[in-house]
Amino acid sequence: MFAFLQVYSIQAVLPVLMTDFSATEVQAGMIVGATVMAIAIMSPFLGMLSDAVGRKSFIVGALLFLAIPTALIAQSPSMGWLGFFRFMQGLSVPGITVVTIAYIGEEFEGRAVTDLMSFYVSGSVFGGFMGRFLLGHLHEFIGWRQGYYVMAAMTLIGAIWVGKMLPSSRCFEANPNFRSAIQTLGDHLTNRYVVTTSLLGACVLFSLVGCFTFINLHLAKTPYELSTGQLANIFAVYLIGVVITPLSTTLLRRFGAARTVRVAVIVSMIGVLSTLVTPLWGIIVGLAIMSTGVFITQAATISYIAVNVKKGRSLASGLYYMGYYAGGTLGAWLCGLAYARGDWQLTVWLLLIVQVLALLVASFGMIKTKTRAT
Repeated sequence: MFAFLQVYSIQAVLPVLMTDFSATEVQAGMIVGATVMAIAIMSPFLGMLSDAVGRKSFIVGALLFLAIPTALIAQSPSMGWLGFFRFMQGLSVPGITVVTIAYIGEEFEGRAVTDLMSFYVSGSVFGGFMGRFLLGHLHEFIGWRQGYYVMAAMTLIGAIWVGKMLPSSRCFEANPNFRSAIQTLGDHLTNRYVVTTSLLGACVLFSLVGCFTFINLHLAKTPYELSTGQLANIFAVYLIGVVITPLSTTLLRRFGAARTVRVAVIVSMIGVLSTLVTPLWGIIVGLAIMSTGVFITQAATISYIAVNVKKGRSLASGLYYMGYYAGGTLGAWLCGLAYARGDWQLTVWLLLIVQVLALLVASFGMIKTKTRAT
């Protein structure tokens, strides 16, 4: 939750930032994409480093570092500096996310891994919601700059809490051999499980970032003209993911990852299409349906890689997140171009094209076995 508190919080105040800094839609998208790009770049490297030095200390240290650029965002004099500090945030996030997935994969086994991965995704979903919700409402009370000081303080509290509550690793085996790590990297790059989940992850975050970044600009315009607080409330649809994701483990056990992902992607496509309606309540329902499909897909892909990859788990998770966040970076950029040229309607069609690609990857790339298979 504390990792994802900062990643997308900026989305709730994008219309305000565009006014304050006289920014274009593409610039606004890349402010979101700056953090996502840094996460994509750092994920495999921090995974390799964690395989060498450990888990818990890495997670706590990354949280402590994350608080620094979060506080500095409040001092941003321009869109460029804002993007730089957002990029700095992203450098630390994989130290939390990638390493936590590896930690779960090492400390637990069997059914517990699938259950815990779904709770992990629920926590990340809740963090994504809380970041947008809090900053949107904080802006209305104290302004977005002061709001980011509050967010930085929350991250520090999170680091202290994790340091106290997270049990130390019992099953971790250090692998400081760089040559061995490179060999493992080569194995992963030709591993069907890793490649397929990375491609699916890219499609998932492309859809999520593209949709939830530019729906804000759409709803800030006439006839809706929603305030930052009202836009923040829209993100309550994220909370559906907190409930749905743990329940998705039942689908995974019964139907397997491949079939579950295909159905979830189709659900997501229906949700995206539904946002083209005019009534605000219809758009909110569409966002809820879309995000439900995305979160089930994410839970299925993370479980799929955790169950099927036994060697170099942290590096495998890092490669998955590199693909995942590379997709998010592309989503922020390409959807920004689409929105600038054809508003929300063209953005929706681009999102649908990417989801069709996800459907093809799930249909032809995923091995049709139950997720508990090894």
